[in-house]
Parts: sequence; structure tokens; C-alpha cells
Amino acid sequence: MKIFAIGSSITSSYWNGAATYYRGIYKALHRLGHEITFAEPDIYGRQQHRERAAELDSVEIEVEVYRTVAELRQLLRCATGADLIVKHSGVGEADEYLEELVLELKSPNTRVTFWDVDAPATLQRVESNARDPLRKLIPQYDLIFTYGGGAPVVEHYTRLGAQACYPIYNAVDPETHFPVTPLKQFECDLAFVGNRLPDRERRVEEFFVRAAQLAPEMQFLLGGEGWGNKTLPPNVRWMGHVKIEDHNAINCSARMVLNVNRESMAQIGFSPPTRIFEAAGAGACVITDSWPGIESFFEPGSELLIADSAECVISFLRSIGRAGAAQIAGRIRARVLRDHTYSQRAELVHQLLHLQREASAVTFAS
Repeated sequence: MKIFAIGSSITSSYWNGAATYYRGIYKALHRLGHEITFAEPDIYGRQQHRERAAELDSVEIEVEVYRTVAELRQLLRCATGADLIVKHSGVGEADEYLEELVLELKSPNTRVTFWDVDAPATLQRVESNARDPLRKLIPQYDLIFTYGGGAPVVEHYTRLGAQACYPIYNAVDPETHFPVTPLKQFECDLAFVGNRLPDRERRVEEFFVRAAQLAPEMQFLLGGEGWGNKTLPPNVRWMGHVKIEDHNAINCSARMVLNVNRESMAQIGFSPPTRIFEAAGAGACVITDSWPGIESFFEPGSELLIADSAECVISFLRSIGRAGAAQIAGRIRARVLRDHTYSQRAELVHQLLHLQREASAVTFAS
């Protein structure tokens, strides 16, 4: 099947948390026999922050970078022969225009899917504005895929008229995230990697910044953009943007790794972020804030640690030694390799696409 996808970026994780997800999903779909073209805009300096891992992965995926909407329209004219056209949410430029434009390419041979990588934001957008153009477009898409959200998001999209909606969760690519030798420059008691966003900052202040204040004898490592002008405790080192090729070293060098969900993701639940799977694949001991549905993916207390406050984070750091942390890390790594790989996620997408195509063929024939 020929798949033409439009998304924020598959080549760069610079201010773009979806990059790991795109690479994992589309790389695995390619290996199932699908021919992939991924189109992304040249915005936010991402093309100046391409990663080496992206260059290797893109051997399997044709990447088209466009600089204007006119260039994208030309690409879409070439995409009319695709079996499936995917419009991801959060492209970052002309999203509303694209949501409508791709539907013009629907035909008996070409289906169009809306693949939401931030369902809380998308649903808040359409619910807060009854005149939002996407509301009337949702029923016109052949399929809706979501990055997470579980049954609550599926039910919400169904109420909005979606023909079909399926969550395709984050996962691990064992060829990208795996144990490596620790590096001294990344050694710390607790590491957190995440960009500074209004929807996340309060929780980062609680679970990371205040934890550092409570344990001045420990060392904390903060990665991600936007934190440069924030006042941080003296035992916190900020290292700016972290390229994907450095994630394994950080996850393997920290005694424990922290996950902090965005507020909206935590509230809606069933949305495990990429950093949990990346850390698990590298064999890290993960501490996470709590969110509904976490037990659907991991066994709390055995495969990862759940904290409800900064005090709880510090309690884990002080009470669990390296041997205990290694045991927890081993169990979560075994779990993701068994149940949560991008190969498995892609197999589900593969099956759903073929079932939908068969159903469409029957409907068209009748």
C-alpha cells in the first residue's frame, strides 16, 4: 500500500515530541511492505536540527520537505495515486487548510485518515468552538487514529461523527532505544527530558524542581528547550535540546529517569508518552506521575514507580538502591519488548487498514 503522510517532522525532534512516534510507526509499516512518503514543513528550525538517526531511518522512508503551501499542493498532486493519505494533527503550519484540502483527494481508490497526535488539544479545540471547521470534517475521514486517550477519546470522536476511531499508542523501537555504556557527563540521580510547555510546567515544578530542592545532596539533569530563563536549584544542570541519539546515554547514565505528563494528557489518561518507552527500552528505572490507565500498560511498583508528589520522588531515590532500580528497569524493559513495540503497533494499523479497505470495497460494489 502506498501511504502519503503529512506531519510536523519525522527528521527532527527539535520542539517536536512526535518525531520518535512517527519514525517508529512508519519504519515498522515500511517493513510490512508499505511504501511510505512523509511530507513535513520547513519551520521552527527543525531542518537545521536534523538528527543522525533520522538520516538512517529515512533510507526506508521518502521524506519530502516543503517550504510553502504551494509546494505542498504540488506534492499532493503527486500523491493522488496513493492508497492512503494521512493528515496528522499539529503539523504546525496551515493545519486547518490541510484538514480540508486532503479530503479533496478522496476517491474509491484513495482513503484519507486523520491521525491525531494530541487528542486533548484537538478535542478541546473543536469543543470550545462550535464553528471550528474540523467539526464538520471529522465524519468525512475514512478513519481516525489517535496517539492515545483510550476509550474516552474514541467515545468523544464517535460523538463527533467519526466513521471509526482507534488508538495507536506509543511504543519502543528496540533498534533505536537500547542499553548503552553510561557517560560521565550525563551521570545524575534523576534525569528529566521535556520541553517547557504551559500545559506541563506546573507538574515539572512539582515533581522535578521541588524534588531537587528537597534533596540538595543529589544531582538532577534537565533536558529540553525553553528552560534557559527559569530559576533552577543549584543542583540542577540544564543541557538544552537533547537529540534522539543522546537519549540512550542519558537514560543509562541516570540512576532514575522521570516522566511528567502534560496536564491535559494526565487528565484524559491512557496516553503513555514516548519518554517512558524510550527509557524502558534503554533499561532505565522510571518514575512517573500518575494518570488513568497506566496499569493497562505497566505494573505499578514492579515495572515502574508512581509518584504523587516531590516527596514521593525523593523517597524512591533515597530508599531504592542501584540493585533494586536495576531489577525494576529489567522488568519494564522485558515488558515493552514483549507487549509494546512499534512492530506490534504497525501490525495493528496494517490490519485495520486492510479491514477498512475490504469494507469500503463491499460498500462500493453494492
